[in-house]
Amino acid sequence: MRGESGRDAERVVIDREGPLLMEGPVEIRLPDGTTAYSDRFMVAVCTCRRSRRYPWCDTSHRRRTRGED
Repeated sequence: MRGESGRDAERVVIDREGPLLMEGPVEIRLPDGTTAYSDRFMVAVCTCRRSRRYPWCDTSHRRRTRGED
């Protein structure tokens, strides 16, 4: 699918209870200026910041509910 810029649009899936799912490959610039790269066809990006592999989701969000932060 083409976006407004004329480039192919990437698909991002937002799950309220889990990670942000993105079609890969992806490159993520982190707040400290470093870059994380994955060439997988589907990437799970952590949104709860509990992952030991941040920015990639390791399903740590399943061990606690959001109200326990």
